[in-house]
Amino acid sequence: MAVPKRKTSPMKRGFRRSADALSASSYVEDKDSGELRRPHHVDLKSGMYRGRQVLAPAKN
Repeated sequence: MAVPKRKTSPMKRGFRRSADALSASSYVEDKDSGELRRPHHVDLKSGMYRGRQVLAPAKN
């Protein structure tokens, strides 16, 4: 059976557990389409960002 040679320091334990505090991604409802999208991101379905057309709308 594998046994650790040294005790894991609190700092190293904290590095390993740092991802435990990550929260789930937040989503907001788009004002125009009503679809959920990430805040501060382009709506890929309509191609709009902050009221401006920045990408061609998706064909799907």
